[in-house]
Amino acid sequence: MKKLISIILAGMAILAISACTKTDNYDGPNASFQGNIISTAGGNLPTSSGSTQIKLQQIGWTSPQTIPSKFDGTFEDTKLFKGGYRVIPTGGAFWPIYDTITVNIAQGTKHDFTVTPYIVIKNFTATLTGTTLNLTYDIDAPIVAGLPTIKDTQPYVNTTKLVGAGASIRDFSDVNAVTINKDFIDMSASEKSRTLTVPNLIPGRTFFVRVGVRLSDSYNSSNFSDIIEIDVPK
Repeated sequence: MKKLISIILAGMAILAISACTKTDNYDGPNASFQGNIISTAGGNLPTSSGSTQIKLQQIGWTSPQTIPSKFDGTFEDTKLFKGGYRVIPTGGAFWPIYDTITVNIAQGTKHDFTVTPYIVIKNFTATLTGTTLNLTYDIDAPIVAGLPTIKDTQPYVNTTKLVGAGASIRDFSDVNAVTINKDFIDMSASEKSRTLTVPNLIPGRTFFVRVGVRLSDSYNSSNFSDIIEIDVPK
């Protein structure tokens, strides 16, 4: 009897090991999704780290995931599972989009999204005098009614092309911010044409600069200019 029990237990152990080592039949995440976030003002929407995202929720699953936008307004994720997704851009300084679209994502799927920015930064120029940088630009709003209050504006300066909120040198960037706290409709013409000054740049160094305008929406999001490269002579 004891021998029979031992044989049965040994058989059960073999079956358990076999079950644990069975090959996973599910395909890995071999689908990809990429595209552009296009501004109605023209070109891609300039973004920054931690701002605009593409939110995806695979149909049949409850947990959403996000793809962060790159600084040039493009996005890409090459490790997604194939299937249908509800997709929407979110988190950036643009008029909210409330309706998701359904995208069947497979390998190499591409889709562009068009958004209307809160603020458009125009005529952005940078002038270097010695080690002092003057940044001039104009602020415009494609839609004025209902626009969130403009909180502040500031330069962003870094030694790499990744420059913006969360990716800048504080002593050249945050300390030179200017508080506005006004509705766009209440700003004068001179307040919409601005100059920011960044003193004491380091001689012999190359910097990448842009400006941003922050709004009091639920994300405290910012609209950004394009990025300009500045070489400071020795």
